[in-house]
Amino acid sequence: MRTALLRGLPAALLTVLSLTTAPAAHAAETVPLTEAVAMLPLATESRDGYTREAFKHWNAGDDPADGCTTRNEVLINEAVEAPAVGPRCRLTGGSWWSYYDQTTVTSASGLDIDHMVPLAEAWDSGASVWTAQHREAYANDQGAEASLVAVTARSNRSKADQDPAQWMPPAAEVHCRYTAEWTATKLRWNLTVDDTEYAALNDLATACPDQTVTYTPAT
Repeated sequence: MRTALLRGLPAALLTVLSLTTAPAAHAAETVPLTEAVAMLPLATESRDGYTREAFKHWNAGDDPADGCTTRNEVLINEAVEAPAVGPRCRLTGGSWWSYYDQTTVTSASGLDIDHMVPLAEAWDSGASVWTAQHREAYANDQGAEASLVAVTARSNRSKADQDPAQWMPPAAEVHCRYTAEWTATKLRWNLTVDDTEYAALNDLATACPDQTVTYTPAT
């Protein structure tokens, strides 16, 4: 009956109705770190079938017209001193702050773009059942600052695919921030945690009573 009624309405009014009844965009949520960790769903992890190629990256980025991949867009956005951008998005000059190890880097080639929650860990935690398009969106996510982080190659390779029960940044003063950003990324993408990871996050959160977590669910 509702469909029949709608057919009799002017097109302009239908447009207004569609705009006013469309689902609202996800809003950012901010909660204490301890509460955020408690929100993470528990599940057993499995790496069966994982390949890095299941996550297409780096793609043409948020602005395909700029000629830069996601990697270079992140480098440009996170630069402390902006690099010069040449043909084919070649970056020269500039400087960056690698917060994991509190190091200034003055060459883009000395940096890796770290997936806050590594691709393999994401696979273990729920991404194995995603579509290829959803995994590509995850691997190139610039919708949240914490998702992709420009850090020294050595710190990224030391981290590899480990979760906070196995690895934390060498700079102890950033552990609260790192725990919050890890938790925010898992909440943003509705990823699970296993028992060991949850216990580690809970201990870390308890040691960071003033830390909050801000995240926006991915669409």
